[in-house]
Parts: sequence; structure tokens; C-alpha cells
Amino acid sequence: MQSVRTMMDELDVVEDGHREASRQQVACFQPGSTDPITHLLDGHVEWDRGAQSACPSLGASRESEQCVVILHAKVAQKSYGNEKRFFCPPPCVYISGHAWRLMQDCLTAGSGGLCGYMCVDTSAQTHGDAFKLTFELLTDRRMFACAKSLFISDQDKRKHFRLLLQIFMASRQEVGSFHSRLIKVISKPSQKRQSMKNADLCISACSRVALFNRLRSQTVSTRYLAVEGGAFIASARQWTAFTITLVEEPRSDRGDFALSEGFVCYGSVVQLVCTESGITLPPMVIRKVNKQHATMEVDEPVSQLHKCAFEFRDKPQAYLCLSNDAIVVHQATCGVRDPNRVVLNDGACWTIIGVEVVDFTFNQEAASVQTPVSPFPVVSSLEINGGGHVAMLELVGENLGPHLKVCFGNTEAETMFKCPKSLLCVVPDISAFSVAWQPRCSMLTVPVSLLRVDGVLYRTSFTFTYTPELQAPPAALRTAGIPRDPVGEAEQEEDVLLESIHQEFTRANFHLFMT
Repeated sequence: MQSVRTMMDELDVVEDGHREASRQQVACFQPGSTDPITHLLDGHVEWDRGAQSACPSLGASRESEQCVVILHAKVAQKSYGNEKRFFCPPPCVYISGHAWRLMQDCLTAGSGGLCGYMCVDTSAQTHGDAFKLTFELLTDRRMFACAKSLFISDQDKRKHFRLLLQIFMASRQEVGSFHSRLIKVISKPSQKRQSMKNADLCISACSRVALFNRLRSQTVSTRYLAVEGGAFIASARQWTAFTITLVEEPRSDRGDFALSEGFVCYGSVVQLVCTESGITLPPMVIRKVNKQHATMEVDEPVSQLHKCAFEFRDKPQAYLCLSNDAIVVHQATCGVRDPNRVVLNDGACWTIIGVEVVDFTFNQEAASVQTPVSPFPVVSSLEINGGGHVAMLELVGENLGPHLKVCFGNTEAETMFKCPKSLLCVVPDISAFSVAWQPRCSMLTVPVSLLRVDGVLYRTSFTFTYTPELQAPPAALRTAGIPRDPVGEAEQEEDVLLESIHQEFTRANFHLFMT
């Protein structure tokens, strides 16, 4: 056996091109990465980054932000009778941000500065039914805890559920409650070929997954593939979410589950990319495992909680393997009777499962009263209407309310509450971000946030981009020495006048609608 790092050096399979391609692929799926919404401008502007905010609370430093991240699996096996099938991998919580220490000086490792509870979200929640989280300080200054003994009973008839995380300071002051994404309940892993009806049980390309290994089917021997200090390790406590990407062109013989539809199939060449650090493993072929044998001819979709193996593409019969809590390369042998079946050891048999990474980032620095940040507003999508001087932006999500204002960078926008799942706002004019207009072609991207009436600022994963029109204004053309076009200028002035009238009419209607 040899280490993964040594094999990577020998094969030189992670050359600059592969690494750059992997970074570009994973960049679209990291938390907080979203395609920007664009908005056309009438002129060319230059953003003055030193401009002061009209709302002091929005100018708060990123260092004063507080971040809560929940990692959890997409599916959970139901427990039956007295059996308790604990969630695997266990839900994990990471807390970061210098502001936690500003809130309470006793927030240090082992001092009990933070207290947390996690449970399956039901109509009746008590701390007695929840798992108490003990936070520890990691080397990277984050706080970490995991809920090792959570399960869902067969008395619970729901097909989907959420996890509920409650965080308190040592002074018993509540920080807030945070929900996971929906988790699907299953009885056991399906060994049948999945149909389109159960597509949600398949592993999609560019989705997040976790891998764990359980030697001799013993729970205490479970180890999770993780990244620590720039190296791949096997951990008994922490696990890492990886983005699984396809690195080869799809084949057309996949039946209903063609790779073009986004499903990872056995026999595909994949790469595992750490969603946090961007570190990747070399390209590997994913193989189905049955009774400690890797099957070469299976090409069905990879499903949740399937046993699988990863064969390095550029080194045949070399598999990703666990040995004594280290990640190594295992050299397998072909079966004596069937050359299409490869004999593996326990350490090369991994269980794959889809996972979610839920990020809650907020800032209480300017809050007038230290009240809980929950219910935490979640924005899932943006929809823009109009353009030019008049643009309306609709925020779609959950836990939205009339106590929230939409903010573009450091600028508050006129906001209207429609329903708990929708907010409507007027996109601020570009002049709100610029001291002076300049005839230069440049785009401006600002973050979209939500501001609560008491000063709590909620960061979203979305940005908004102002895009200048290609044609410069007449004054800029004259400055550049371009001859005047009286007819064209007259038409442009008429367009500007009509646009101005339309803008005032829209804003008037907006105010009437608000009242």
C-alpha cells in the first residue's frame, strides 16, 4: 500500500489543468455562490468603495459577522421498535466569527460559553428529547459539535423532516433557532435499479456527498473521509462534504438515466472536491460493491447509501482505501472465476450518501436589543421585473416579514411585504453607490442582504450586478470628439423623458400599493 499523496506525486494526475477545471466546477456549488442578477444602466459608472452608508448598521465589518453552518445527510433510515438507527454521518455544527467572543468573554474551549440542542423538528420540542451539543474549539478557531445519537422513530409517519438547532449563551440568553433542509426518510438502502419515480434517491453530478467506511459492519469502527490541514484523513468524529463532479463526456447507453440528466452512474469517471478548501482527489472510476467485490460491468445510477469503491483512473486496480485511520491506495486483485469482479478488502468499500451544507450568516453588532435572530429569513431565489431606471426585485424564500428591509450593499431599498414567502423592493439607482457619474464601461456587483428593524443584518448568498449599456451618453460622445447626431440625440432625449415619466409612475404606484 502507498499513501494517496505519494501516488498523486508519482502519477502526476492532478496537473494544473485538472486542478483549475475542478476549481471552476466546484465554484458554482460552494455555499454562497450564486449567479448574479443583472440590471441595465443608462450610463457608465465607477463605484466609490469609500462612500459612506446612509444606514450605519450596514457598514459593519465582516469580522463582526457570526456564522452557523449545519452539515447533514439528505436521507435518514427509520428505526423500528427498540432499534435505534443513528443518523450517519451524524449532523455537525460549525460556528465561526469573532463576534461570538464579543458577545460573551467566556467563549473559550471547555468553559461552556456556548450551549446547543439538536432534535428532530416536531410540533412539541423539549430539551429532554434533544441531543445536547458540546462545542469544542478547533485549531482553525471554529467551534465544532456533532449530534451522534439522533434517530427517527417508526412512530413518526412523516416522509420528510427537518432538524432543529437551538443555540444559547452560557448566560442562558438564546441566540436563535436554525433549521436544516428537508431530510427524506427511508426504510433501508435500495438495491434495485432506480426509476425516474425515485430520482431523488440518486446521486446527481455536482451535488454534495459524504463517504464513510464501517469495518466489519461495526458502528464503533465507522470512519469518515475528511480533509484536515490540506490532507485527506479518516476521522471518527468529523466528516467533509465533497462535490462529486463528472470529468468525462457522458455515454449514450445509460437508458433512462443518461449522464446528461445529471446522474452519476457506475463506471463514470468522477472527482471528489472538498467544498471548503477546493482540494481534490485524482480522477477515479466509481464501481459498485457487492459482497466485497467491485463489479466492472454495472452502469446503473449510484443511489443513496450504496456501497461503492473508487478505482484511480490512471492506475488500474488501485483503489481509495482506509488503513489504520489513514487514507492509502489499495492494490486489488481480479477474481479467479470472474475477471469482471475485483476482490477488495474492507477498507476499500465505502458508503456514499448525499449531504447538505446550510449556512446562516448574520450580524448583531448594530442591534439595539440582543434578541434571538430567529426566525431566520432564508432567500431561495430572486426574480427581477423591468430594467433601466425602473426595476423591481422579488425575493422568494421563507420566514420573510414586514420587519425586514432589502439592502443592496450599504443601501436600503424601498421594501414591501407580500407574504411570508415573498418580499418586493425597488432596485436602488446606481447613483446610490457612486459619488459621480463617469463615462467608463464597468459593472458593479453588490451583495443582497436583509435588515431587521432592530439592526440585525442577515446575509444572503445572492448578489446583484449593475451592467452598463453599450452606448455612451451624448455628453460622453462629445467629450470623445465624436460628431453630433441631432436626430439621434433628440430621440434619446425623448426616450429619457419617457423613461423618467415611467419611473415616477411606477414609484407612485409602488407607494400606493404599500399603503
